[in-house]
Amino acid sequence: MNGIVGITGLEMIGPLCFILLPVLISAALLSALLIIVLKPILIRYALARPNARSSHKVPTPQGGGIAVVGAALAVASIAMIAMDLPLTNFLTVALAAIALAFVGAVDDIRPLPAHVRLLLQIAAVAVVVMTSGIRIFPDWIPQSIEQAFLILGGVWFVNLVNFMDGLDWITVAEMAPITAFIAMLWFLSFPPAPAIVAASLCGALLGFAPFNKPVARLFLGDVGSLPIGLLVGWMLLHLAGTGALAAAILLPLYYLMDATITLLRRLARREKVWEAHRSHFYQKATDNGFSALSVSAHVFGLNLVLAGLAAMTLIWPSGPVQIALLVLGVVLVGLVLRRFSHPRAVPLEVSR
Repeated sequence: MNGIVGITGLEMIGPLCFILLPVLISAALLSALLIIVLKPILIRYALARPNARSSHKVPTPQGGGIAVVGAALAVASIAMIAMDLPLTNFLTVALAAIALAFVGAVDDIRPLPAHVRLLLQIAAVAVVVMTSGIRIFPDWIPQSIEQAFLILGGVWFVNLVNFMDGLDWITVAEMAPITAFIAMLWFLSFPPAPAIVAASLCGALLGFAPFNKPVARLFLGDVGSLPIGLLVGWMLLHLAGTGALAAAILLPLYYLMDATITLLRRLARREKVWEAHRSHFYQKATDNGFSALSVSAHVFGLNLVLAGLAAMTLIWPSGPVQIALLVLGVVLVGLVLRRFSHPRAVPLEVSR
């Protein structure tokens, strides 16, 4: 991952124009088309009605994740077959994502018990981790311990993506920069399969974005957020496996900090952490006068900065630089969380 300086503009144009852009555009168009076809069915069978913990005010169909995940996996599969790339590892991840999408679809219509959801999530993540063959820890740490840690982290990542998908455009604002960054790593000899899936998922999210912009006419639902969490977690695992652990942490750092701090606070208050709530920082922001568009804009802008820091960790891979950039990322996210936690300042009107 240290060859970034040797990449020339001409070397980037070919893969970008003939592989990544067609994948992204195809996934965006297919996602939007599937949404148009599925929306009447979702309105009838998957209507999310507002409650005390919701961020929306009127009944809104959910299940847009069917189109997003379906388009992403379909376009990525076609692209890899066309390029004659090995499909074994991708098929494992795709099947695990489809399994989580099915769990999410059932849960969207008739909520499943928390322990059933958790066991199914553990199974899906375990299959992905144990078949990946990726190691990120030193060799002296037993592989079984590393895999247990990665499974635990993967299950948490899948759930935090689900927890954070509670506001119009926030998942697009978070995941589009992450997937675009990972797709562009194609030019740094990054494994092609996760790069293509990243471009495809980015495109599918962009195709979903017009339907989810504030005020949203469609939600992802658990059918989308759970498999998206698994797919992005798999991409970040590949990134960490190349030695770019700092970059893999920086890219999703806003979601990691918001969800983890909220979980620890709820545990400290002895709340039932598996129940719906309005304790996340992005939810507090809307209570403090921030519009959904403003919150998502903050998240998107922050993620562009975090992606810049992640790129810097690839250019300067020395330990002190990695630590300094991680600390800077934590500080920047902390500032946004602090801003969300306080009422938004409203300019005083000048009397005439």
